[in-house]
Amino acid sequence: MSKEQKEKTEKKAKETKKDKVAVILIRGFIGMTKQVKDTIFLLRLRKKHTCVVLEDTESSRGMIRKVKDYVTYGEIDDKTLKELVAKRGKESSKKKGRTKPFFELAPPKKGFERKGIKKGYKDGGALGYRGDKINDLIKRML
Repeated sequence: MSKEQKEKTEKKAKETKKDKVAVILIRGFIGMTKQVKDTIFLLRLRKKHTCVVLEDTESSRGMIRKVKDYVTYGEIDDKTLKELVAKRGKESSKKKGRTKPFFELAPPKKGFERKGIKKGYKDGGALGYRGDKINDLIKRML
């Protein structure tokens, strides 16, 4: 097998196994630009502490990048996703048997990180990319 064929098979394997990304709106809508607000509404984040689970695609990554100063996000594992659906999944009133495409969460127990909701996660705050640590935050918010 040549190098190009190996790269193609690896790329196909990555495409078939798409990770899920959890996005949680942390800050409110005051002072937001119209572009950012529209993107947040496209992500189905209508209130503070609302969570959506998206497929990890290039378009969703671009939308998340645009609103990174208002949300926190990371890769969610299957165990946390099942727990989230079991505890906070509500059935849609329009379509029976389907859950709503978002989850309304409570503020996290013991609060957000030390520096609050206006700093990035790497700087000790609550915003931006947090990787696998999103699972800990979701469990505290359930």
